[in-house]
Amino acid sequence: MANIPGELKYSKEHEWVKVDGGRAVIGITDYAQDSLGDIVFVELPNVGDTFEAGDTLGVVESVKAASDIYTPLSGKVVEINRELEDSPEVINEDPYEKGWMVVLELSDPSQVENLLSKEEYEQFLEENA
Repeated sequence: MANIPGELKYSKEHEWVKVDGGRAVIGITDYAQDSLGDIVFVELPNVGDTFEAGDTLGVVESVKAASDIYTPLSGKVVEINRELEDSPEVINEDPYEKGWMVVLELSDPSQVENLLSKEEYEQFLEENA
């Protein structure tokens, strides 16, 4: 069973979100990194880019496939994890801490209510196994 921290929110596209005031840290879940296999390249947006919920935020490439990363929330990119440019494997090693991807300044914080709790995400994974 994948590691699913209880304090985070989740999307059905396997992104995790940690909300901190009007900002949100976003990455991909343990389930997603495990499904992808060894990650060899990450393409992230630029600081200042704006996105609507559901937009493609970036790309993760593994030895198996390339996969789009979607933003579950609308907002402006205020920070990106530059460490991933040189060390994309950090996502495999630590998807929830060192493997974060972007920080968004939220344009509509109420969208967080649309995300899944730990329990809802676990149920979603079971139903789609």
